[in-house]
Amino acid sequence: MRTHTLKTWPAFYQAIVDGSKPFEVREDDRGYAVGDTLHLREWEPGEFGCGNLTGREAHCLVTYILPGGRFGIAPNTVVMGIKLIKQETKTHL
Repeated sequence: MRTHTLKTWPAFYQAIVDGSKPFEVREDDRGYAVGDTLHLREWEPGEFGCGNLTGREAHCLVTYILPGGRFGIAPNTVVMGIKLIKQETKTHL
């Protein structure tokens, strides 16, 4: 089991913490597996690829993996079922 630290845009982050988005779609470039933890850090994108971390963070358990290449999901993409473990706000970035 591994922990993957990822940036997440505010609308997607909020949907995860309020429970309306119990999944995450990502490029399968890290070998995600059931039992892994996603450490999601809310990221406010800016112009020219710049942006800032907001300090809001969530930890989610990966409960299910649907690999790409079928059901209309692009190859090298994974849909992960996730369960929120905890959320926090860090004041020192």
